[in-house]
Amino acid sequence: MKLLIFKKLKAVVSQLCHRFRLVKETSTTGRPKKISQIDALTLSLYQHQSTRATKKSLYEDFRDDLNCSYKTLVVSINASAVLCLRLLFIIMRLGRKHQQLVKYTDIPVCLKKNADSHKTMRAFSEIARSTKGWFYGIKLTITRDADGRLLAILFTKPNDNDREICKTINKDIYGIIIMDAGYVSKELEQDMNIEGKRWLFIRPYKTMKKLMTKWQGNLYRGRFQIEFDFRSLKMFHGLVTSLPRSINGYFANYIHALTSFVLR
Repeated sequence: MKLLIFKKLKAVVSQLCHRFRLVKETSTTGRPKKISQIDALTLSLYQHQSTRATKKSLYEDFRDDLNCSYKTLVVSINASAVLCLRLLFIIMRLGRKHQQLVKYTDIPVCLKKNADSHKTMRAFSEIARSTKGWFYGIKLTITRDADGRLLAILFTKPNDNDREICKTINKDIYGIIIMDAGYVSKELEQDMNIEGKRWLFIRPYKTMKKLMTKWQGNLYRGRFQIEFDFRSLKMFHGLVTSLPRSINGYFANYIHALTSFVLR
């Protein structure tokens, strides 16, 4: 069963990589790699789409087929993150060509209690406060359309201004962009709105005396979709982890999780 799933996933990855010429032809000189780029990428996506919580369990699954050490597998998977990122950008670019009019932007947070245990990413992580309370980590911001297409991602430090993040990630995205109450800012709306091309709608605070039409309320209620995406990324695609022992390992995990989610 595992080999059947792996082969189906590899067929998709191979088709995309060759279509967009992401992988160079095999070199005729030098020692051949134990694990090819496509195989390494497929294995990483297989891990994130399956119930395998660790690379060790992945290695145990494919030990007889890999013919290499566990260390080689880990190094190969982390190295495949560059190829994976290029593939993810192409998928997002294609998504923009067919994007739905309505878009949502959101930021997930980590719990403050994780500050004492996670030390690998300490150079990037900070304690910060959002509308959801105190948190520790880095920020991952995504924009997706109402049909579920991932259009943009952005990693930033936690104390970076959310309004500036909104401007950056949505700089080249048009249509109706829905934000939560944490972005309330008349200046942001004026900066982002482009007549006939882009409209920014920010949900008002409950305490604000601001009229909301029925159709605006329906748009705001649609925000649950992007929050559900983050839930799926965390619970079913391994976005949240404390296992990597290097910064490259952490970012590789994030990129593989996002690509796994997009190709689900």
